[in-house]
Amino acid sequence: MINAQHITKSYGNLQVLRGVTLEVRSGEIVAITGKSGAGKSTLLHILGTLDYPDSGSLTLNGIGVSRMANQELSAFRNHHVGFVFQFHYLLPEFSALENVCLPGWIAKRKEAAVRKDAAMLLDYLGLGNRMDHRPASLSGGEQQRVAVARALINKPSVVLADEPSGNLDQQSSQELHQLFLKLREDYGQTFVLVTHSSDLAGLSDRCLHMQDGQIVG
Repeated sequence: MINAQHITKSYGNLQVLRGVTLEVRSGEIVAITGKSGAGKSTLLHILGTLDYPDSGSLTLNGIGVSRMANQELSAFRNHHVGFVFQFHYLLPEFSALENVCLPGWIAKRKEAAVRKDAAMLLDYLGLGNRMDHRPASLSGGEQQRVAVARALINKPSVVLADEPSGNLDQQSSQELHQLFLKLREDYGQTFVLVTHSSDLAGLSDRCLHMQDGQIVG
């Protein structure tokens, strides 16, 4: 699903990634751990095509993306990559259902079909009776589940999650972790997770540890 070879990245004189090579199989859950500043989030952003590497190559779902132009890359990302962040980034003026629909509408899918898929996802995630609520009236765990549904609406090849449970209480964190396992079991969804949570890392198929811009174990 993901093949990254010898990825480097610097910001000014600061070298953040030092030749990272990584492969992720379809349907696999991979956790990336390490101290702050190790390069975890930078690597995730490059894997998700939110940032360009200085050198190296990246293939997602058999498609080479390293040299795509911005517009082409944006369209590819919208169709193939889902994102879940520590903070949900839901738009406060829209309902849960509308927030989930947004990537589908950006992809120019038919409005009715996107609404139907969004409702099915929210129901699957236990939010069938909350889909007309705005984010302010949802709990933190509910907001993050809406964000997960939004990440899944275009049936992405891979979901990339950056500290997805970092802003949740313990119960909501455990529920989110189990949700990732259920999504893999029910849909074969591929996940790459950056996390400080030993529980989430322990539930993954593989745990990769980063230090000083490299995968060291």
